[in-house]
Amino acid sequence: MQQSKDKRTTSSKRWPSTSALLWLMQLFHRKKIARTSDDSRQLQRLRRFGQASLILLAYILSLTTFSLLGLIHYTSVYFSCGVLATLWLGFAIALLSGFNLRAADKTLSAQMAFCMLTVMATTLHIEPATQILYTPFGLLIIMSCAFRLREKTLLAVVIYALAGNLLANLSYFVLARDNHLLLTGLLHCGALAITMPGFAMLATRVRRLYRSLYMVSVKMESIEEHARRDELTGSFNRRYMMAALQEQKHQADSTDQNLCLAVIDLDHFKRINDEIGHLAGDEVLRTFAQLAQNSVRREDIFGRYGGEEFLLILPAVSLNDAYNTVERIRTLTEARLGIMAKVERKVTVSIGLTQYGPGESVLDLFGRADTAMYLSKTGGRNRVTLQEAIDATD
Repeated sequence: MQQSKDKRTTSSKRWPSTSALLWLMQLFHRKKIARTSDDSRQLQRLRRFGQASLILLAYILSLTTFSLLGLIHYTSVYFSCGVLATLWLGFAIALLSGFNLRAADKTLSAQMAFCMLTVMATTLHIEPATQILYTPFGLLIIMSCAFRLREKTLLAVVIYALAGNLLANLSYFVLARDNHLLLTGLLHCGALAITMPGFAMLATRVRRLYRSLYMVSVKMESIEEHARRDELTGSFNRRYMMAALQEQKHQADSTDQNLCLAVIDLDHFKRINDEIGHLAGDEVLRTFAQLAQNSVRREDIFGRYGGEEFLLILPAVSLNDAYNTVERIRTLTEARLGIMAKVERKVTVSIGLTQYGPGESVLDLFGRADTAMYLSKTGGRNRVTLQEAIDATD
């Protein structure tokens, strides 16, 4: 069925591992998982979890580097990596099994943030040298949560991060009694107290701006779609059809592909309006548009030119195949339109079909198809008339 040209990619096209994740999800479910909208959202959460896992991996690599440089003891790295790996596995199982759907925050972003900050604060308590890692990774965690958490929850994450850093520094001072490290730690906490809330506030404003722009984009798309659609039939309107015909002409000139155009007119439509009323006539137009759209290819472009006259643009198709398409529309209209529109009289169409000739104008192409349609009218109606293409380059 011919539709709008907007290309809307699915989640499976954006993310090649979708089928693999569906298989993994099926391991935790007894019933087969279908590709529903809920599953798509769950797969989106899994992808975000994969992105969050990169932060965890980067933190582990940073700890490993510190250990290789002799700044921290290797046992601290083993401890942190073991705890983080266990937490990561737990969250992965929760997402794959669908257990996260029971939580208020189905992304588990807040829970992951709190767990990661707890491990970072514990590591900081054991190894003060990791103080330099706390700020960048704390900001990364806040940034990853900014678009998923509510403002109050995000603020709680920021307060937790600051409190964790402060407690880690104070607890180390209680054990080691190192005034220099305590002063350094407190200065670091002060810097965090300034940067983290400001960063969270900025992230919140960016999120609001993003949502506002998204809503504006949706409204603009709706307005644009409405502007190119015929209000009565839902098919493309005259302005869009003429622009599409011009575009297809340029494409045919550049690619040497065939281009066919059909003009379709409902027979005795004035009589239909006079006999059964304009409301029933409108229903006939709507039903015919639906029938015709269901009878053409996805790449074909169908629209209402005006009144009871419609246009059908058939790109990259031979004249013979185009004839088969419009003949199918004609026969289906004769056999089914009256029944579908719930009118007693039989409804038929007259169709003029022609093929684009290299170098000719859009007006010449349309005029030839329109002439063929009038020949169908004068020839008895309910028929398809062909007009041969004219090569304007000769």
